[in-house]
Amino acid sequence: MSTDLSRADGRTADSGRGTPRRSALRGRVGLRAAAPALLGYIAVRAVGVLVLVAWGARRNVGALTRLSELWDALFYQQIAEHWYAGVAPVPGPYGPYEAYAFFPGYPAAIRAVAWATPLSYSQAALAVAWLSSVVAAWGIFAVGTRIYNRKVGVLAAVLWGVLPVAVVESMAYSELMFTAFAVWAVYAAMTRSWIVAGTLSLLAGLCRPTGIAVAAAIGCAALWELVTRRGPDAPAWWRPVLGGLIAPLGFVGHVAWVGWVKGSWDGYFKVQEAWQSKFDFGRSTAHSFIRLLGRVETVWLPQVVVAVVLGVAVLLFGISVIQRQPLVVVLLSAFTLLLALGDAAYFTSRARFLLPAIGLLLPLATALSRVRTRATLLLLLAGAALGSAAYGGFLVFIYPDAP
Repeated sequence: MSTDLSRADGRTADSGRGTPRRSALRGRVGLRAAAPALLGYIAVRAVGVLVLVAWGARRNVGALTRLSELWDALFYQQIAEHWYAGVAPVPGPYGPYEAYAFFPGYPAAIRAVAWATPLSYSQAALAVAWLSSVVAAWGIFAVGTRIYNRKVGVLAAVLWGVLPVAVVESMAYSELMFTAFAVWAVYAAMTRSWIVAGTLSLLAGLCRPTGIAVAAAIGCAALWELVTRRGPDAPAWWRPVLGGLIAPLGFVGHVAWVGWVKGSWDGYFKVQEAWQSKFDFGRSTAHSFIRLLGRVETVWLPQVVVAVVLGVAVLLFGISVIQRQPLVVVLLSAFTLLLALGDAAYFTSRARFLLPAIGLLLPLATALSRVRTRATLLLLLAGAALGSAAYGGFLVFIYPDAP
């Protein structure tokens, strides 16, 4: 594995067109080239939203209201409107839920859009999330195209929109902005634009605590670039060094700021105790699997779905290593999967944590790219879209906890 521009089959991503392009945002991944991927992604997410609208209509509940106000979405909007000190803690079983647990990137974007447009905070939250999801899908297309080919890129973007927890991609959650920054950071690293990669990683780290996974992937890939740097087209040594140093500053900055506000270096981690969120090296995940398999009473569907998703994710990670995906892509999948398995927070949130691990989509996308008939491919994707939409409706309207 390497951070160069090689495909899995050994050919350069710009084979036959001379020296690979350097820019992280140019090449054959422009808006026109990405249009099929973006239209396909928007189409499958539109199916999900329409199912939610119909489901909500039967229950006399506005689907868009649910998408913008469920669970953590209200915290983000309250932070956007009142900033951190103005948001009252919410009592919880393990301590008060405080706004300081949430990173500022997404609320700041909501605040800016609400200030610059006539949109309300809830409308701005959805607008930022939905736009970010399209940018993320664009980045997934770019990565898939760079490693394999345009068809794989299109399919990877569409597959991201039909994941079991793809309903989160239509919610006012920070995962969408985070994934957009993370994916484009990976693409920048693949093109050796290390300062761009580090900056995008910094921005990802301002969106979610899992930004540390992005920073680790960029930092390790930059170090590998520095160690293996050779040839006339290798970037100057200071570029990967600077990119690697910039990468974790968003995550570190928020953690340090919360520690300063709380008067304790571990203030952020103490705030997270209300969610029981800590890294326990997979102990709670193992216990959740044991309880799930050992129960004789009825269990919630999301518990089974998340267990299957985690198992499949581990399998797909092994395949991605065998397929020799670029190092930075494998590292992002590895660190993201490590956090999803090793965190002690709600078991049913683990599938949502895996949304940025785009390398896990690529084995599925490459397999689908070999389907010979377009009708068969469309039927498979349509079935996946409907299944994802139905499960999304269950999570939004039936399941009592956060996905």
